[in-house]
Amino acid sequence: MKNPKVIAGLVIGVLFLIFLFQNMDEVALRLYFWQVSMSKIILVPLAILIGFVAGFVVAKIAGKHRKTRPAEDPHSPSSSSPDASGPKP
Repeated sequence: MKNPKVIAGLVIGVLFLIFLFQNMDEVALRLYFWQVSMSKIILVPLAILIGFVAGFVVAKIAGKHRKTRPAEDPHSPSSSSPDASGPKP
């Protein structure tokens, strides 16, 4: 018996191919003063690819600005524990 992940991937791939072949007609894409005519079978995967690349770039940029805190030593007293700060009035 095959791995369930492989079977799910194959099913999704076949469904995606069926979706593409059902959308083979030509469409005009207009953006401001540009107009491009292409088949939907090219436009759909191109839009998905552009979306993945944009998401990857944004994640990389956001990851560079994220500051990482150093790991705390579990044996050192921290100010967040109730016994280290002492009684509160």
